[in-house]
Amino acid sequence: MSVPYRCLLLPLFAFIGYATAGEPLVLQPAQIKALGIETASASQNGSAGGLLPARVLVPNEQMRVVAAPVSGMVEMLAVAPGSSVKRGQVVARLASPQALELQRDALQAGSQAGLLQQSLKRDEQLFAEGLIAESRLQATRAAAAQASAQASERRQGLTMAGVAPGKLGGPLALTAAIDGVVLEQGVQLGQRVESSALIYRIAKLSPLWVEIQAPVEVAASLREGNPIKIAHSDVVGKLISIGRAVDAASQTVLLRAEVSKGAETLRPGQVIEVEIAGTNGAQQRLPASALARNEGATVTFVQTASDNKGVTFEVRPVRVITQGGDSVTVDGIKPGEKVAIKGVSGLKAMLTGVGKE
Repeated sequence: MSVPYRCLLLPLFAFIGYATAGEPLVLQPAQIKALGIETASASQNGSAGGLLPARVLVPNEQMRVVAAPVSGMVEMLAVAPGSSVKRGQVVARLASPQALELQRDALQAGSQAGLLQQSLKRDEQLFAEGLIAESRLQATRAAAAQASAQASERRQGLTMAGVAPGKLGGPLALTAAIDGVVLEQGVQLGQRVESSALIYRIAKLSPLWVEIQAPVEVAASLREGNPIKIAHSDVVGKLISIGRAVDAASQTVLLRAEVSKGAETLRPGQVIEVEIAGTNGAQQRLPASALARNEGATVTFVQTASDNKGVTFEVRPVRVITQGGDSVTVDGIKPGEKVAIKGVSGLKAMLTGVGKE
């Protein structure tokens, strides 16, 4: 300790005496001013773990892709990333020889099935009149059933490809499956694509998911339904899932929250910070400057009284839950208690008897 600082503390110690273990510190306003002591109330926001890193995602069930059902050339793109679309809206057109083949095969299969149905009716009539053998009727019936199944298969293929049945020609129209916003465009106009190539990715953007990386000890204190708050905003949500596995590299647990109100202010893929309301009301958030080390323990100085005798500080051991940036979350401080956040080094000097000779 420098000589000037010792000279400052000596008259203070002489006035108040030295603190012993478990004994409170009593200071007069002059000493508080000289040591630059300031206090702040512990923030009982239930913030388990302080600010935690998170990422905004779209829930899986709210996302759809518009893909090329068959190979072809992109003839028209009607929307771009960021555009809002309605369900059933045509977003692209594809010129596809393969689609023409599907239409042709479906028409041929349908015609063949129709002819065999007519043959079946004729043979059933002839058999009823005793003019043909039963074996011929059975053969015709089997052929008609096979042709009908093949025609149904071709029609289903058309439906899966999004091709209109009953006519040949014309580009293939691709439509949006849901109301939402275009997040991604996977092709360019005039590009030739293969079957299943991504054309657009469309998503409904409310509600949204927030995936949070939380330390194991923080995750252990949480329950589904705990409220969360996006840092530096009024956007709130709630936990809907707490992971069971721990990431080997970061030793964190994946939490998932759902945000509905205020989701329009967030963007998928955005990296944010969140606060989570914990179930343990004894966990409080403090500035890191409020902590000191004494005899191997982490302590804070809690103001317990302020009267004509002076301002009394109690030395309070605490347990650090998490620490990030300039703030810490501790266990051992009650909500609203005033804690010294500046001048802590001077209080520790009094506690340890620095300057006593």
